[in-house]
Amino acid sequence: MTPLPPAFLAAPIAHRALHDLADGRPENSRAAIRAAIEAGYGIEIDLQPSSDGRAMVFHDYALKRLTGQEGTISTQPAKTLGGIALLGGDEGIPTFAEVLALVAGRVPLLVEIKDQDGVLGPNIGALEEAAARDVAGYDGPLAFMSFNPHSVAALASLAPHVPRGLVTDAYDETGWPLVPPARRDELRAIPDFDRTGASFISHRAADLSRPRVAEIKASGTPVLCWTVRSPAEEAEARRVADNITFEGYAAPIPA
Repeated sequence: MTPLPPAFLAAPIAHRALHDLADGRPENSRAAIRAAIEAGYGIEIDLQPSSDGRAMVFHDYALKRLTGQEGTISTQPAKTLGGIALLGGDEGIPTFAEVLALVAGRVPLLVEIKDQDGVLGPNIGALEEAAARDVAGYDGPLAFMSFNPHSVAALASLAPHVPRGLVTDAYDETGWPLVPPARRDELRAIPDFDRTGASFISHRAADLSRPRVAEIKASGTPVLCWTVRSPAEEAEARRVADNITFEGYAAPIPA
């Protein structure tokens, strides 16, 4: 188990970077990343694969919501994706390597590997390999995480020097309609924490009262949470969580 650096428990972590469409900063964009660095926040980003095996910084499977274009991100090569402008901004979809060069260790970078199996199962590998290649030699606070325990376990061998964690949830049917009920029941208990060598969890903020979360916290494991959207939600989340992932307001940075 590789410990989570203390930097991840200091400043709040900007969800999909410090995005604000009104100011020309789409989520997971270079502009949002630059703004988070300038403000002194940690940064959370998401990775999806291109068709030619590159890790791209993008949240959705489909291109439509964030670019206005049809199709899925995994069917386009990285060069093409880099030329597709994000709605509300003037830049294309960045590669993970480009974002690593931009951040350059100045603030903590929390990297979510998006599930490619569809039901949080074992059909994974290519995206994890691409992400691990990109971080080789990176100098700065960085951690991987995923909802899919198989992804986290794979990263233990692909990038053993990088801290890794599980993104966890209440796994209700509304939020996870494609995941079979039995699998959701299994994941809800966070059974894979030890076997994946995870050094933290990032749990849904509205579900932090779950006894399993308390058990993990009592073991000395850092508990992060997602996604806080107001000062009131932050105050409630910090009763349990060691740090927050936030969006939509200016989270205060401790002195």
